[in-house]
Amino acid sequence: MKKENEKFDVAVIGGGPAGMIAAGRVAELGAKVVLVEKNQSLGKKLLMTGGGRCNLTNIGNSNKEFTSKLGKKGKFLFSALASFGSKEIVEFFEARGLPTKIEKNGRVFPVTDKAQDVLDVLQRYLKENKVKIFYGQEVVNFETEAGKIKSIKLKDGRIYADKFILCTGGKSHPLTGSTGMGYAWAQTLGHQVICPAPALVSLKTKENWSRKLQGLSLDQAVISVFQNNKKQVAVAGEILFTHFGLSGPAIINLSKRIGELLAGGEVSIAIDFMPGINFSELDKNLQQDFKKNINKDLKNYLPKLLPQKLANEIIILSGIEPKRKLNFVTQEERGRIINLLKGLRLTVAGLLGFDQAMVTSGGINLKEIDSKTMRSKIVSNLFLAGEIIDLDGPTGGYNLQICWSTGYAAGTHAAGNK
Repeated sequence: MKKENEKFDVAVIGGGPAGMIAAGRVAELGAKVVLVEKNQSLGKKLLMTGGGRCNLTNIGNSNKEFTSKLGKKGKFLFSALASFGSKEIVEFFEARGLPTKIEKNGRVFPVTDKAQDVLDVLQRYLKENKVKIFYGQEVVNFETEAGKIKSIKLKDGRIYADKFILCTGGKSHPLTGSTGMGYAWAQTLGHQVICPAPALVSLKTKENWSRKLQGLSLDQAVISVFQNNKKQVAVAGEILFTHFGLSGPAIINLSKRIGELLAGGEVSIAIDFMPGINFSELDKNLQQDFKKNINKDLKNYLPKLLPQKLANEIIILSGIEPKRKLNFVTQEERGRIINLLKGLRLTVAGLLGFDQAMVTSGGINLKEIDSKTMRSKIVSNLFLAGEIIDLDGPTGGYNLQICWSTGYAAGTHAAGNK
């Protein structure tokens, strides 16, 4: 289908959450807009979010608290979040017939628990505002003139527009179409791209014994990350043992920092399975328990403190005979058990790749983007939004909100002075 000589006020490239909200907003403000999507359907990655339930946003925090969750670069989002934040996106979906609910830690989901329902609302938004959509159209390159984009060249045609919004995502889950090509286009246009890396991803560990704990989930562990015997960072939360290492919310939220540290050498983690009690208190409690249960075997006692599989592995790692009567456990052996309970060490072998990562860290340098409008400071008629920019956050709806806020800002300002 030939697209030669089609002219629009705004062309949006990429049909993910940022692209859909941007295109809809442009059209809502009266501009003629086209949304170009390389897949045969929109929102392929959106359908995967929240385990298929779609964690829309995170609510309950002030904008300042929200942006602090994104790290040092979070302040970049403040203006866009103030214009279209968590409250506004919830109102957006509820006004269009999709009620939401708030779950643990402020996570917001559709009441239906279906990401497809979220996508349906967005597609109706596009249709109602008469957004033209070109499916299965891959961008080949950009034609520029006098420092501005004149057109985008497709495999079977060309699209002309006054302004362009690039929302092609990062490199996570490439099978959904997120291949990172947007970075190459941005570099061609003069932008700097901070090296993309997998983020919110599980860890591979070197120790084989941890595989025996596959499937074990713990709600409240504390994970400390070490390099050169110095603690770098620590978080509390849920962890999951897997056939390759570790996963779970606490682990994937640490993955970006661990990836950065791995570039400088070996990284290990220590897991505190009993964070509510310190070493001396735990030692005192164990001494009392051992005296009360002098004839009980260690292998029968420890599962009272920990899940059976983990208790068995702690005993093996301690080097103590499993059938040792508690009355005969020495002070030194008790100390070994406590050290394992409070700081079991694992060596990080690496992160899983982009195919398993929830999001991409890195991307187009924020210093080259106007944080209020999402306009490029390099190319005057280019706007940038979503995962393609160098901004990402923890699990819990933060990354989708980055897409909603930046996409809305880009759409609002690209539609201005049309």
